[in-house]
Amino acid sequence: MTPVLVRPARDVDAADLAILAALDSAAPLTGETLIAVSGGEVAAAMSIDTGAVIANPFVPTAHLVELLRTAARPEPARRVRTPRFALRAVRA
Repeated sequence: MTPVLVRPARDVDAADLAILAALDSAAPLTGETLIAVSGGEVAAAMSIDTGAVIANPFVPTAHLVELLRTAARPEPARRVRTPRFALRAVRA
């Protein structure tokens, strides 16, 4: 299995993102972007602002796109559970 890294895109990724957009015949992504690196190559990317996705059409990337969507999804607020019944001290 090839290791996959999902991380925010940085300035140094601009060239890789431009190549990826050209391979996918898509417009370059705008705004905050997440990338999926597989086998040392940027294989897919997603704009967090617009939800647009670009991916290398020559390699399987559906699983990478799903990872990007999961990573971009905000974490649901955790509900604090309160006990239904009042707790009281029990004497031994």
